Amino acid sequence: MPEIRPVSKDNWRELIKLQVRADQKDFVASNVKSIAESQFGFDEPGFGHWDFHPFGIYDDGDFPVGFLMYGYNFGHPKQQAFISRLMVDEKFQRKGYGRFGMQKMLEIFRADELIRAVGISYEPGNEVARKLYASLGFVETGEVLGDDSETLAVLKLR
Repeated sequence: MPEIRPVSKDNWRELIKLQVRADQKDFVASNVKSIAESQFGFDEPGFGHWDFHPFGIYDDGDFPVGFLMYGYNFGHPKQQAFISRLMVDEKFQRKGYGRFGMQKMLEIFRADELIRAVGISYEPGNEVARKLYASLGFVETGEVLGDDSETLAVLKLR
């Protein structure tokens, strides 16, 4: 049964070795960059600070198959949680690990009454991501985020 585990001094090296396919490299930041970002969070001008929480996705014991990271900003007026990373290693794609990771994060968010909405962003050309997120109830807002012009989608929980 798959599970998620926090990134730690014991597993970060194996998590940074995970890779997406060559044609997906523009869709997601590297895991090493994500782990570095998780140490500092992100200040969103006018909306406060995001604290990030990185995890490995594991199946079959000690062997990682993917990576995810989400953030909290309970003072944000639009979304109090944000899924900032989701990747599955190229050798383990199309086996349900991405959906599993999304469902685990949503389970965590639904248990927290402070989270009214969850945001996620993705490259406009990433149709696999768009379909997965839409199947879980995320709705595109029409807004774009960042210098990369990523599509923003939101899931209302409350």
